[in-house]
Amino acid sequence: MRTFLLPALLSLVLILSACSTQSPAPTGVVGDQMGSDNSQMGSGDMDLSESSGAATPTPGSMMPANPEAAHMMEPIGGSNVQEATETKGGQPLAFREENGVKVFELTAKAVRWPILEGVTATAWTYNGTVPGPMIRVAEGDQVRILVKNELDEPTTIHWHGVGVPNAMDGVPGVTQDPIQPGETFTYEFIARPAGTFMYHSHFAGDVQVSAGLYAPLIIDPKEPAPAPDVDVTLMLSEWLVRDGYTYAAMPMGGMEPNYFTINGKAFPATETINVKQGQRVRLRFIAIGQFIHPMHLHGVPFKIVATDGHPVPEAAQLTKDTVSVAPGERYDVEFIATETGQWMLHCHILHHTTNDNVEPGGLMLMVNVTEP
Repeated sequence: MRTFLLPALLSLVLILSACSTQSPAPTGVVGDQMGSDNSQMGSGDMDLSESSGAATPTPGSMMPANPEAAHMMEPIGGSNVQEATETKGGQPLAFREENGVKVFELTAKAVRWPILEGVTATAWTYNGTVPGPMIRVAEGDQVRILVKNELDEPTTIHWHGVGVPNAMDGVPGVTQDPIQPGETFTYEFIARPAGTFMYHSHFAGDVQVSAGLYAPLIIDPKEPAPAPDVDVTLMLSEWLVRDGYTYAAMPMGGMEPNYFTINGKAFPATETINVKQGQRVRLRFIAIGQFIHPMHLHGVPFKIVATDGHPVPEAAQLTKDTVSVAPGERYDVEFIATETGQWMLHCHILHHTTNDNVEPGGLMLMVNVTEP
């Protein structure tokens, strides 16, 4: 018996000795990864899940180690936030002509923008609407755009997909100095090529674009083809509105969106597209947020006639009922309204059809087809 007991006791002593000499985990690891002040991660700044025990950070409470990155978690605001005087965004912007040049004026400013009845976001906008006003010109037009900055921070504009001179590309610190608060900058270029484009901020884009600084830009062909009977532009985006504050929605823990909008509105505040049976309809999808949206149309298939502003040859046009629109992409689709009725258009990531986690809402609208 002693022969077997002695080796066992020696093994136990060795194991206990090894355990007692284990050094504790470094206390600075969490602080180094999440910031030196761990008090910012206290229980008062978190929502605790009873089912999983996991903590969901409150927006603004997860301060990154890099102080310069903290801006992305701060509420959207400003020193002169006004109530919106318009209720519909993306409307055509008027211009004046000066010696053959089409001159447009934009003002970047903060407003309180209603995305849904009872839900208002603080938005940074062009001319007070979300999306900003549509700039629509013809291929080959000489365009001049005066941009005044009434925000509290610098900004620029990038003409997404448009063939502009390098100095007009809107990249701060590369092609231009940022437009400081109170300053005005002039962009000038020849509108080309024809197609569906957009313009948006390129300064602190993770915040400024998410806050509403985007708008459609349509360049019609110099030799126009037969126009569709109905032509609608739909900009897809996301918002994070919580406890009366608006944050930049992004794919990061604690910053995920809880509202999803088409042209700045969430269902049921989204527009209804009214169509007569037999009409040809063009929908121009533009994804400007940071999430992908597979857009699905009930009742009738469509053809993809252009991608990122470039026409698709007829032989290569896909017939589909769902198209995934990734951030920055544009898809022009066309269909013939063959059947009367109320047909739904919606994102098929079904959480994106909710308002603050309650359905129906978000990226939904109705296509109302009536008899001629």
